This record gives sequence, C-alpha cells and structure tokens, in this order.
Amino acid sequence: MAEPSNSVKITGVVERIVFFNEENFYCIASLKVRSKNGTSESITITGIMPSLQCGETIDVVGEWSRHSSYGRQIKVKAFESRLPSGVYGIEKYLGSGLIDGIGPTYAKRIVDAFGEKTLDIIDHSSARLLEVKGIGKERLARIKASWQEQKGLREVVIALRIYGIGMAMCVRIMKRFGADAPRIVREEPYKLSREIEGIGFKTADMIALNSGISNESKERICAGVWHVLGEAEAEGHTCAIVGELVSKASSLLDVDVQKCLDAISSLAEEGALKYIDDGVVQRDSLDYAERRIVNNLKRIQQAPSVLPPIIVDKAVQWAVARAGFAFAPEQECAVATALKNKITIITGGPGTGKTTILKAVCDILKAKKITPVLAAPTGKAAQRMSESTGVEAKTIHRLLGFEDGKFVYNEYRTIPAKFVIIDEASMLDTKLASSVIAAIASSAHLVLVGDIDQLPSVGAGNVLRDIIDSNKFSVVRLSRIFRQGERSQIVSAAHGILAGDTSMTGVSSAPLDLIDPSDDITFIHSETPEECVETCVKLVKDKIPHWYGLDSVRDVQILAPMHKGTGGIVTFNYELKKSLNGSSDTLSYGGTTFAVGDKIMQTRNNYDLDIFNGDMGIVVSVARDNSMLVADFDGKRVALGKSDLIDFQQAYAISIHKSQGSEFPIVVIPLLRQHFVMLQRNLLYTAITRGRKKVFVVGNQSAWYGAVKNARSASRKTFLKNRLEKL
Repeated sequence: MAEPSNSVKITGVVERIVFFNEENFYCIASLKVRSKNGTSESITITGIMPSLQCGETIDVVGEWSRHSSYGRQIKVKAFESRLPSGVYGIEKYLGSGLIDGIGPTYAKRIVDAFGEKTLDIIDHSSARLLEVKGIGKERLARIKASWQEQKGLREVVIALRIYGIGMAMCVRIMKRFGADAPRIVREEPYKLSREIEGIGFKTADMIALNSGISNESKERICAGVWHVLGEAEAEGHTCAIVGELVSKASSLLDVDVQKCLDAISSLAEEGALKYIDDGVVQRDSLDYAERRIVNNLKRIQQAPSVLPPIIVDKAVQWAVARAGFAFAPEQECAVATALKNKITIITGGPGTGKTTILKAVCDILKAKKITPVLAAPTGKAAQRMSESTGVEAKTIHRLLGFEDGKFVYNEYRTIPAKFVIIDEASMLDTKLASSVIAAIASSAHLVLVGDIDQLPSVGAGNVLRDIIDSNKFSVVRLSRIFRQGERSQIVSAAHGILAGDTSMTGVSSAPLDLIDPSDDITFIHSETPEECVETCVKLVKDKIPHWYGLDSVRDVQILAPMHKGTGGIVTFNYELKKSLNGSSDTLSYGGTTFAVGDKIMQTRNNYDLDIFNGDMGIVVSVARDNSMLVADFDGKRVALGKSDLIDFQQAYAISIHKSQGSEFPIVVIPLLRQHFVMLQRNLLYTAITRGRKKVFVVGNQSAWYGAVKNARSASRKTFLKNRLEKL
C-alpha cells in the first residue's frame, strides 16, 4: 500500500494486539491491510481503541505518523469494527482465544471445513461442527455455551464501546448479570455503577441520560449519593458527614440539596445505609463490619483464658535463654503482655524486634503443648512468619476457609485455637478485620502485630490505629532499633524518614555506573521521567543480575507511587515486559496479552482458585488451544481460564500500596516530582521497608524531600474508635 497524504482511511483485519492499557484504552495493534493489487501488508495502528479483538475487521480513520524507533504508524482518530467476513479474519478471530474450545488449531480446521459460512454455521447449525476432526460432543458443548455468551457480550460491547468501557469490564458485566446484561445496560444502567466494581457513576449516568432517563429521577439521585459514598470508601473512609455528602452529591448531580437529602432517606429506608450518629451516615455493610469488630473484641476480652498455668516471668527468661541473646525490657514486656492478656497489640517499625517477640511467644506456647495459629494478610508475610517462628502460618483468607460464597469460620464456628497471632495487622481493612476477629474463639488469646507508621489498609478503615487509640486494650510500642548488619542502612533510612530527617541518613548517592553494589540503599539521580524509566530498566535488566546473580523477574520488584504517566506503573510494565520477556507463547484476552515468563498479580479475591488480591505469580505455560494458561504462585501451580484473566495484571511494576505485607530481595523505587500528588512520608517509608537486601531509589532528591516533609497523610473518617471507646 503506497503511503498517501497525511490523512488516511483504511480497512483491515486485526492481526495482533501489541499493547493495551486497561485504564485509558490506549492500544497499539498490527493491522493486516490488502492493497488494490491484491498484496497485503501489516501496518501499526495506535490510539484509543477499547475492546479491540484479534480477527476483527475494522474501518480506521486517522493520520500517518513516523515513530523514531518503530517507523511508520497510523494515529487512529476513529474506528468501527464488525465481525470478520473473509476466511483469514474468521480464522484469526476464532483462534484468538475468545471462544472456549477453539484455539488456533481448531480455528483453522473449522474454517477449512466451512469457509466464509463459518460464523453462520456456529450461530445456526452448530451441530455440524462435529464434522470437524477432533470436535466431539464435550468440546461442542463448550463452544456453543461460549458462543452464546459471546453473542451477549458483543451486544454489551457494542452498547458500551462509545462510553470507553473495555472488553474486560464487559466480561465482568456478563458474569454478574448473565443473559440479562444487555437489558440492564439499556434499562437499568445505574445498576452497573452500584454492582460492578470499576464502572463509575459518571459512565452509568451518560448511558442513562442517553437512554432518556430523567436528570431528576429518584434512581439517578440515589445512584449519585451512593457513588459519593463509594468514593469516600475508596479513599479509606468508612462513614460520611451528611452535610459533606449532600454538598458533593448536589454538585455532582446538579440538583437541589433537598433532593439529595430525600435520596439519603430513601437509601436508609431500604437499609442500604445507616444513620450512625447525629449527622453521620454509613453504608450498611461497613456499619455491620464495625459493630461486628466491637462486639467480638468485647466477647474475646471478657471470656476467661484456657491456657494452662504459666509462670510468665520464668517463661520469658526461659525464652531469652533459648534465644541465646539478651532481650531489651520492652521485648520482655511484649512477650509477657501477650501471655497475660486476652487481647494484645504490638506495634513497631523495622528492626525493633517484633520477630524475636513472636518467636519467643511461640516457643513458650509449644513448650506448653499449645500450637498457636499464625496468620497474615498476604502469602509472603505468612511465609516470613513461618520461617521466623517455626510454626506454620497461613493467609487470613486461607485460615478462614471459603465454601458456598462465605467464610467457613465465623462467630458460630470459630477457629479451633487457643492462641492466635496476626502479623501485618496494619493491612487489615474493616471488612477483613471483621471476618477474622469474629472467627476467634472466646477463650482464645489474640495478638495483633503491625507497624502503624506504614500506609493504612488498601480497603476502607484504619483498624489497627483505631484499636490502639481506643485505649481499651493492652498495647506495647517498640521503639528501640535492634537489627544491624544486613539491611542496617535500610533500617536507618526508614527511621530517618519517620523522624522527618530529609538528609537521607544511611542512603548512598551515585550515578548508575559508579554505584557501590555493597551499599544497602542507593539514590540515583534522574532529572526526567524518561531518564528515570531508562535507568530503572537498565538496573533491573542488566546491573542487578550482574552485581548479585539474581533473577530480574523473580527477585526484583519495581514499586511506583502512581499508575499513570511516563513514570507510572503502566509504562514500567510495558517497558520491562518488552525488555525482559520476548516469549511468543502467549494468550490474549480482554485486551491484555500474557506470555510465558510474565510476572502477574491477582487484583481481586478468587476463592474458587484459592488466590487472592495481591498474590503474585509467574506464567509457566499456555495451552495449545489457547484456552488457558498455568501460573506458578510460590510453588503452587494454578490453571487460569480466559475469564479468570480479567482479574490479573502485569506485575513487573506494582503500586507501593499493593506491596504492603511483602518483602522482595531487591526493590527499585521511581520517585519523581511528577508523583507529587502521592508523595507522603508513610508512602516512602512503606516502599523503603519492602526491600529485604537492597533498595534503589531513582529520581529527584526534591521528591524525596517533599515526601519526607509531608507527614499529613490523609486522615480517615471511621466510627470504629468511637464505638470501641464505649466498651
């Protein structure tokens, strides 16, 4: 195809999705275009193209451009897609992994058998697929079910594409509403914002208003109020001041304040929210969770212990002698407090001896023939507990178990344990804390261990701090630093950050080529986001493996403050995948391509697969028929079907929030002025303390200074402390 003037309009078949950003729908794809003389060529197209699929025939309007590295491209201004008609497009479409039971091999066989009539055959005479070699009744049933689902999905995709809703979100809508999804989209769009995580009110509002729903309808105003409450929850709040809620909702909806007050009353009458105090409201689920925490802490606190008699002072000295080194007074106090009290909170930063305390408590209990139950919010934190105490530890989700859509253990069937220790308790959001505390037996001791100076939980609430600040339970605060030797510079830097010291105590500073690999923590100056990305990629790909003999994917983790922008997570994942993994053994679904060797992260709890939000794994294989892939999660291999993949993202780089509870051999932290919205003391502190052996910070010293000086981490509105104070 000869290159015409700058403006271009062409039709082609999508060959390959090179890159797709789920957040802003920016896509890079390869388009196969046939010229007038009958030959074909592949052209790169770039632009905002939600829900593009391999095999689709699309009409593209755009402009020619030339990329300095990748050559000629078309910047897409508009596009329209349709089901493929030619045999090449049909085969590519069916072989993309979109239809369960059909991969590239079966796609070729089916198209060879039926040619351009293939889609009509599947739609109206699917039994004829039995004529194709290798397709039996079981595979046919899978194909038929998947095809019907895809028909509904296509209708949803077509309806929602103009609103920028991508394929992954459409799949989520189909999974929630099934065959009723197209009707929900047309007639009850506000249900999308209330029941589908990731669909915002503004999107649902556009759909509704375009469907003729009144600007002042009760459904719209209730949905708007619910959305504002949801935004507050996403920011970590568990409740809202009515005046603030009404003001924000009125502004969002452009309606009278009284209508918003009426909507709050309607939601309260439905039981969706509760008035919990004068002028304070709370979603019903969070009201229930906070009350559940209070009631169950009270239950545990008031019940007598069933531990055998322990002479605590002697037991502590026995544990000290067993450890082979002297304990500080506050460490001995923490061990004794945990043994004497039904509920104990131990809080302290890195190097303050929390691990020593837990080991001593476990040793004493085991000597008394009591097996403590240990748990943590993440798999990595649980693994560290096991290694340091010699007692098996589980994630909280695995400890609670899950059957028939609910946890196995609860108030009515408590965990069979006399002593429960939960580490990394600062990560407990209100709902998870509610579930695990409810499952503790009344007779059991409960010890919560955490660092309240870290970032608060990703989910709503500030549970550990609220429990401490209520002054209703025994609290031991650890302040003395014990850990030296390995990682001592990291510990010093972390405590310097907490103290507001901007002098970068314990941090060496050097250009990339002059770094001393023996330093624990190093700052590398990069002036621009582009320079920062380039430096980080060189570190991960070349320098770190050379210096330490470590694996770039398994042993190194980039932790970034933000998702978007040149120095954000999306960019790092794209650049690192391109540099570290050239595997052509791939599976694409929902606009994302996963390759063998990719590091991936689960973003939602999946109880059926027993993998949870934040769990990370490595893709180890892709099925020949493109129906599934297998990933290794710390030695446990899990088969992931295509529909499971909507809850996964690339994890070469992850957010600092997502890293809580984990440690990595090497951590690389991009820190730029462009991240100023997120820069705060506890964010940098949390990031630094994720590095087990080495930490590299790449960016601007002014960004470090700004983060350390900003101690004003956003306070969270919760009602848990108020409730606990009334005990």
